[in-house]
Amino acid sequence: MAKVNITDTILRDAHQSLIATRMRTEDMLPICSKLDKVGFWSLEVWGGATFDSCVRFLREDPWERLRKLREALPNTRLQMLLRGQNLLGYRHYSDDVVKAFVEQSAKNGIDVFRIFDALNDLRNLEVSIDTVKTTGKHAQGTISYTTSPVHNIEQFVEMAKQLESMGCDSIAVKDMAGLLTPIMAGELVKAIISEVKIPVHVHSHDTSGLAAMCQLKAIENGCLHIDTAISTFSGGTSHPPTESMVAALSGSEFDTELDLELLQEIGMYFYGVRKKYHQFESDFTGVDTRVQVNQVPGGMMSNLANQLKEQGAIDRMNDVLDEIPRVRADLGYPPLVTPTSQIVGTQAVLNVLTGERYKNITNEVKFYLQGRYGKAPGEVNAMVRQKAIGNEDVIDCRPADMLKNEMSTLHDEIKKLAKTDEDVLTYAMFPEIARKYLEEREAGTLEPEPLEPIPAQGSEGGLCGVAPTEFNVTMHGETYNIKVTGTGHEKQALRPFFLTVDGVPEEIMMETLGEMAPEGMPASGKGSKYPRATKPGHVTTSMPGTIVDVLVNEGDEVKEGDPVLVTEAMKMETEVQAPISGKVTSVHVSKGDSVNPDEALLEIE
Repeated sequence: MAKVNITDTILRDAHQSLIATRMRTEDMLPICSKLDKVGFWSLEVWGGATFDSCVRFLREDPWERLRKLREALPNTRLQMLLRGQNLLGYRHYSDDVVKAFVEQSAKNGIDVFRIFDALNDLRNLEVSIDTVKTTGKHAQGTISYTTSPVHNIEQFVEMAKQLESMGCDSIAVKDMAGLLTPIMAGELVKAIISEVKIPVHVHSHDTSGLAAMCQLKAIENGCLHIDTAISTFSGGTSHPPTESMVAALSGSEFDTELDLELLQEIGMYFYGVRKKYHQFESDFTGVDTRVQVNQVPGGMMSNLANQLKEQGAIDRMNDVLDEIPRVRADLGYPPLVTPTSQIVGTQAVLNVLTGERYKNITNEVKFYLQGRYGKAPGEVNAMVRQKAIGNEDVIDCRPADMLKNEMSTLHDEIKKLAKTDEDVLTYAMFPEIARKYLEEREAGTLEPEPLEPIPAQGSEGGLCGVAPTEFNVTMHGETYNIKVTGTGHEKQALRPFFLTVDGVPEEIMMETLGEMAPEGMPASGKGSKYPRATKPGHVTTSMPGTIVDVLVNEGDEVKEGDPVLVTEAMKMETEVQAPISGKVTSVHVSKGDSVNPDEALLEIE
């Protein structure tokens, strides 16, 4: 017998891939006693976007989540995903921060660290692997699988050999986008196993509908560790269903020895849980073979859809999916996994929404092209690099070698709000949202984003009469109270609805906020303090976001193209440039302000 071991992703990657990482701890804990009885090789519970989502949306302490899961799952290895020198953020951290984060993660309950680098630059894994080994935990070196003109099996095998020599306890092939095909999976695993002595794990998303076949071919070629997801959070951009793989291998030489009936009970529990989060369901949950071209990974697809909805641009999804491969080629074919998936994806969104490629370039793309994330796998587009960083030098050392120790500074910056070392590390990962979270925690005002009630179903499967007559709608960061005051007869071909918005009848609102609003009037209705952008010297943003920094003051002289603001949207920062040369006559925004397109944020004459 060659028992196959299973890592289940239900508490991390499965819900990241399907419901934008929104599952709350309160919905995990009740089923933990059954999960703990299954006998999984490990449960993936932490890392990736879960940390971000806990703080940004759920208003939970991610460290407290980990401690609760550790207590509730005493017999099961807990596993996390770690982005090497990026940890859980979107930049490289100094070595002292990496060491502190790994040590605290191990202390709070992580047993297995799956460590990867988005560029497969092994220099970025050295410190985290060494620290995991020092804590006595399991270091799993990871190959970010991708396809491109510059990637091949020989390269991945050499990488596996190097990871083994660095002290890794196992190797993971991380097929984050579902690009593996069954034949390639078998050949790749066979080639790696022939060269290394440590176990090989296969992690494959089912976006293109091939993951289960890939795992079977991998098993037939010597892989005894696979990642799956409980069936009710499986398939599509998630993973093959746990129950199905257990049934498929049952009675064979690869029998998992797991209890199928117990797994089915767990599946039914999560069937109910998933309904609770229906508002976050991705529109892209079925089989989509376009991933073989656009290479968008599972976790990115649902979040990308959610972000485009927030921008009011979900209808541009296909345009964005077409643009992503072009941006990826310009950047030298990086594997699309966090943070490079966000870097490429956000730039593609900007290219599409602004109507001009690289009109706006995110700071992260600039850092990437400077070599601050590591070495690009292939040659980058020289014209894009020139446009992004001009004649600045491109570094060729390990990026973290250029960073000074940060922990002391981080402690000083957040010491009034941080109660523990874990709070400081949370602040290190996501400074702005962590500060807001810690301030609200201090004030006792933490509130998670609301969940929409599950719509009742009529006898014929349609929605019955449960639509609310009063509700709130949030658009571009502003919340409006909508109250339906009456409707026309339901038999009318065109049935009018009568409503008020913040107490103002619809007709008056339409006249007040219509396209003919006079110059100087607020661009958005409720609470907007900015005039409408109407002149060439009015500085605007391409999409709704938050002001991260104001780079100029009133009276400053600027040249066309000079950076004047830094905004954050879709987790990426973008410099906003002066549209004309002249003198800054008005600055309407401050750090932390929420802004929308068509608002005049600065005025230049």
